Amino acid sequence: MRALPVAARLYVGLIGLAAALVLTLGSYDGIDPVTLVLLVVLFIVAESITTVVDNGNTGISPSAAIALAAVVLTGPVGAAVVGFGSCLAVRRQTLVKRLFNGAQLGLTGFVTGWVFLMLGGKQGVPGPEDFPWIVIPFSGALLVHTFVNIALVAGLMWCLGVVRWQRPRRVRWRPLATLELSSVGYSVLGLCVAAIWGAVGAFAVPLVLLPLFIARWAFDQYISEQRAHDSTLATLCQAVETKDYYTRGHCMRVSKASAMIAQELGMHAERVQTIRYAGMLHDVGKLGVPTKVLQKSGKLTEEEYAAIQLHPMRGYEIVREIGFLDEALAGIMHHHERMDGRGYPMGLAGEEIPEFARIISVADAFDCMTSTRSYRKARSTEEAFAELRRCAGPQFDPVMVDALISAVSRDGWEAPDIVELPDGDMAEVSQQDHDDPSVPLRVAGEGE
Repeated sequence: MRALPVAARLYVGLIGLAAALVLTLGSYDGIDPVTLVLLVVLFIVAESITTVVDNGNTGISPSAAIALAAVVLTGPVGAAVVGFGSCLAVRRQTLVKRLFNGAQLGLTGFVTGWVFLMLGGKQGVPGPEDFPWIVIPFSGALLVHTFVNIALVAGLMWCLGVVRWQRPRRVRWRPLATLELSSVGYSVLGLCVAAIWGAVGAFAVPLVLLPLFIARWAFDQYISEQRAHDSTLATLCQAVETKDYYTRGHCMRVSKASAMIAQELGMHAERVQTIRYAGMLHDVGKLGVPTKVLQKSGKLTEEEYAAIQLHPMRGYEIVREIGFLDEALAGIMHHHERMDGRGYPMGLAGEEIPEFARIISVADAFDCMTSTRSYRKARSTEEAFAELRRCAGPQFDPVMVDALISAVSRDGWEAPDIVELPDGDMAEVSQQDHDDPSVPLRVAGEGE
């Protein structure tokens, strides 16, 4: 608790106090103790099998269905008790996080229960006479459950950003909304659980949720497969970056910047993930370029320059059999094309260049300019922005440049650690560094 900023501690304390008051002062009249205990146990089990997504920051579980069933079967206070059961979920959490989650879900259940009653719902097992009209109060309760849950979590996120005397952290509404919509899908089944509870008791939960548990298992397999993909591609990145000291971490940063551009453009999640892969692997073709050429600090010979120009095509050849890359292959193949048609390997121009390639080209140049290279120190973000704007049109797609600048200006950019350059004069500019717009364009056929 001491590690939390003051505002966050106050917020967590207030939420916890409010939940405690509800549980101690609320009326338990009309609540069947056996039903309440069974719902608490089922809720704890559901919370314990949460599927973790978004890099471990959030998760999704079928507990929402049980929470909404508790609203119907046990009313506001019973729903609060069921929600507070989240404290006992079997998963790794700090005590403070457990208490906050329990208090948050308890308050959400309490407010949702009152909304259900105020809209005409009745506490207890619904009978045939309650349908279809019970759908109206239940729908209202479901919407309030979603809204209150988001509001309480967003409040804590806001506190954590403000107290550090920085601009509040940008709330990632899109993934949060996606998770909540998934939770709403589970929540709708809460009415089904409540409806058949009177006939089969606690068996109503597995009867309704068993197909969803199977779907959850399949989703877990998908998440595991995605992580295996990421690990495989990260290994390829490391293999590329061991050949050049000055590009350590470059592939992962290009991947991040490419995803920022894609999100700014409004691409859906699947394409954003694919552009991440393209950014990670955009230089994989350098595995086929001799190390002495990559690390050469002076001008290249015609043969060495030709070897550099082949790396996009070699990269395509290396990874083209990886099925899940899909659109990423075009980004890898054409990320050195220019809008004016003077790039390589095919000299494409304008809209002929695949969208992914135009994104990676901007992300690649931005990271190069904000990183230390053998011939110069890293530039500031503002200097990199100015250079991108200068080259927008002939070299870069202006739309992609604007998207990167907007995303970085809003979310910030973590530049790599500063690398000390060798003593003495800086190395002469290597003309293989075409990620840097400041390197003069070398047209095919030019001599040294």
